[in-house]
Amino acid sequence: MKNAHDIIKRPIITERTSELMVAKRYVFEVDMRANKTAIKQAIEAIFNVKVASVNTMRVPGKPKRQGRHAGYTSEWKKAIVQLTEESNELEFFEASV
Repeated sequence: MKNAHDIIKRPIITERTSELMVAKRYVFEVDMRANKTAIKQAIEAIFNVKVASVNTMRVPGKPKRQGRHAGYTSEWKKAIVQLTEESNELEFFEASV
């Protein structure tokens, strides 16, 4: 198995995902080859929480152009992770006073 930090690349923080955080649902960009079981184990190892379910989806690349050169952005994979009721919330922005 890969290192947990190789599977979970970064959290996705947007307005929509901030609303999901109230219900203990968190969105992460993950490795394209990672499956739901590996994502669940990585989240539990990194954050010391219990995961109830994992939903994954592949986000296709968008067509982009710069001048006369056209191409596509990279395809990536995201995971929506539902924590159990007993789990603590994840802190992405910790205040260091």
